Amino acid sequence: MLLSVVSVFAVKTSQAQIVVRVQPARPRGVVLVKPRRPSARYVWVAEEWTPNGGSYAYKAGYWAIPPHPGAIWVAGSWRHTARGYAWVGGRWR
Repeated sequence: MLLSVVSVFAVKTSQAQIVVRVQPARPRGVVLVKPRRPSARYVWVAEEWTPNGGSYAYKAGYWAIPPHPGAIWVAGSWRHTARGYAWVGGRWR
């Protein structure tokens, strides 16, 4: 149990360490269109920003099967810090 708590803390801490002064813009030419849902089992996972060196890389939204019945996707968001902005990634709840 302690190992899993430490692991989660380490992941959250390492993601929060990347701070940018300006929130990155969605890449040019990206149009937010949800493709047709593959089946009723799928849930839309909103666009994300993933750590990429000292900045973030854009990842478009996609359909995914939840990890367990009843799981809900909570979209990520930008968090303002004293030094700039950090992305807090989405998660299954």
